[in-house]
Amino acid sequence: MFTQLSLRLRVFLFFVLLALGGTALVIGALWVGHSRALTSDVTNGFVFAGILSAFGLVGLTAGIWLLFDENVAKPIEKVAATLRTRAHAGVEAEVDAQAARYLGDLAPAAEAVSAALSETTMTTAQQVAAETARLADEKAQLTALLTEIPVATMLVNASDQIVLYDGQAADVLAQLGVPRLNAHMDEYFDPASLQDARAKMHKTGKDVSFSAKARDHRQSFTAKMRPMEGGGYMLVIDDAELTMAPDAARPLVYDFALLESRQTAAIEDMPLMDLCFAVFDTETTGLLPHKDEIVQIGALRVLNGRIVPGEEIDLLVNPGRPIPPASTKVHGVSDAMVAGQPDITHAGRVFHDFARDAVIVAHNAPFDMAFLHRYADRIGVAWDHPILDTVLLSAVLFGASETHTLDALSERLDVTIPDHLRHTALGDARATAEVLVRILPMLHAQGMERFGDVLEQTRRHGRLLEDLN
Repeated sequence: MFTQLSLRLRVFLFFVLLALGGTALVIGALWVGHSRALTSDVTNGFVFAGILSAFGLVGLTAGIWLLFDENVAKPIEKVAATLRTRAHAGVEAEVDAQAARYLGDLAPAAEAVSAALSETTMTTAQQVAAETARLADEKAQLTALLTEIPVATMLVNASDQIVLYDGQAADVLAQLGVPRLNAHMDEYFDPASLQDARAKMHKTGKDVSFSAKARDHRQSFTAKMRPMEGGGYMLVIDDAELTMAPDAARPLVYDFALLESRQTAAIEDMPLMDLCFAVFDTETTGLLPHKDEIVQIGALRVLNGRIVPGEEIDLLVNPGRPIPPASTKVHGVSDAMVAGQPDITHAGRVFHDFARDAVIVAHNAPFDMAFLHRYADRIGVAWDHPILDTVLLSAVLFGASETHTLDALSERLDVTIPDHLRHTALGDARATAEVLVRILPMLHAQGMERFGDVLEQTRRHGRLLEDLN
């Protein structure tokens, strides 16, 4: 019967209950005080009545607040989170009618608005899907064409950062480091040889042939630098010794938004959507960072709000000790799988290069980062990257009272984790990356446009991680 009442009437009844309960408590306390005054000192009786009234009012207020929080405040928060998810993350989540049963017509009205908007945008979505499919076909044709050309091709912006690389170029970059969009060319090639070639190119305005030396001077490539509009250039390497199998897939990786050189700013002042994120996860021999070992590292990169195809690492790590059967049962990594694999020194350096100039993201990041910090001296690196934690991002968006496990967050944001990939490093890293991609526009829509804005909000929920760990 109570569920049929309007929201305004329900709120009114909370105040009526507070008023009636408070009045009853005061009258009861005065009666007890009066009875006490008849048998002892009058002053003591009234003091006792005042104290009893105060405690009673505090208890009544707390009880009514709990009722209001559970039946009004939390459901409103859930409805708002669902609407934000549908509006900004593109998730077709329905309003929880059971949780919002005491909110009157608010939940059905919110669901009706969302359904109407979804129906209105359906035609547009279909048109976008058709255009996306056409562009995908064109990209596939371009990739096939570049694959047939026996050269490695890279497009570089005016700030010397990689905007595009084909499969052959990815193979070249893999010989010199970890292939990454937005990476600086000096990370792979000798800065002096690049600078000389750029100077000649800008002076003549024509193609320049030169010897592109590797940064460590162990390799050199016959290369051609071609000027592009806006101050960037195309780098073509035609004598690279490619290690990729001839019939292997060679994706074309690019983001033309990187053609515009971005002004360097403090990380806190950077627009959230402009940041590069290295999303990772680890599997370990156990749950104690001070004594257990890493057996697997998986990571992906998110740039300009999307997962960069092909830019991922999946490393098995030899822990130098037997893996407990109970741990193998969880993540599937056995002693046989890590036998002969590199140790954490090599794997840690690979991931450190992969995460260079990026914000590191993980689900319950303190756990995974505790292992990496413990190995820092042995690896020979400093883990001084900015860190984001999707547990805290979930708390910011959906409220601290919600469940913030990776499974719960994935279900909330319509991210599917295949059973055979759950509790594998790369599988969980991909799920976390997909969650992050959906969360970023939601944060932006709530006014958190700068990285510093997000950090400020997540710090308020730090206690969640302390309790979790």
